[in-house]
Amino acid sequence: MGKAEWAQLLLLSLIWGASFFLIAIAVTGLPVLTIVTLRVGVAAVVLWLVVALSGARLPRDPAIWGAFLVMGFLNNVVPFGLIVWGQTAIPSGLASILNATTPLWTVIVTSAFLSDEAATPAKLMGVVLGLGGVAVMIGLDTLAGLGHAVLPQLAILGAAISYAFAGTYGRRFRRMGVDPITTSAGMVSGSTLILLPVMLAVDGLPGAEVPGTVWLSVILLGVICTGLAYVLYFRILARAGATNLSLVTFLVPVSAILLGWLFLNESLGAAHFLGVLMIAAGLALIDGRLTRRLFA
Repeated sequence: MGKAEWAQLLLLSLIWGASFFLIAIAVTGLPVLTIVTLRVGVAAVVLWLVVALSGARLPRDPAIWGAFLVMGFLNNVVPFGLIVWGQTAIPSGLASILNATTPLWTVIVTSAFLSDEAATPAKLMGVVLGLGGVAVMIGLDTLAGLGHAVLPQLAILGAAISYAFAGTYGRRFRRMGVDPITTSAGMVSGSTLILLPVMLAVDGLPGAEVPGTVWLSVILLGVICTGLAYVLYFRILARAGATNLSLVTFLVPVSAILLGWLFLNESLGAAHFLGVLMIAAGLALIDGRLTRRLFA
């Protein structure tokens, strides 16, 4: 990856790291399924407005619209549902570690389906090192729960695998000639079409007693943490590939912990700094440029 892609990846991790604060506010007044549906719905409205203002032409090929539905299913509906269900039975720290296996699954999936993203020993070592860094940062004691609640843990792993397939599948939009903003709008629209009837059947419409701060958090989740985030997501995917994009799952815990330190007066310990160093080393191995220079 070049400097621009690394900068976009860091920005994406900051945005998704900040989403934890907004979700914490949103769940105080709305059911989880409603939050997820409103989040992608708001993002869809905003992104289609951006598409209209930019003068971009809407895709007319039915295959592209079908691909939007598939991408929305793989990248939003399946992982969001599995993660929410899984976290009802296991700690969030353990869920974060299991979700951080996404790069490992992405290396496996892309190696099987994409000839230009073959797995290498350095990439696999980088993934394992980065995953270890996430575990150290969040706390190795969270691994104590690995022997319990097997199905919820499998659900989180299923979400990580779904993200891996989404990143691999999403490469086709560049070949189809669809720009990142239109791709983002199409994907979250597909997610909304799938989730909306389920939300209405399970949760019903939100009541009038929902606080304004909750609505504001949902709007910010939709506009920034979904709309803007997915524009960055598809730009990185088109330029750097699915494996490099999946590295954001290593960086999101770093961003969340740093934001907590900056704005919530949460403390940072030696384990956090060690975890950051391990993640940085893992990213360097996966990127490959530093190791090529060292051993050239």
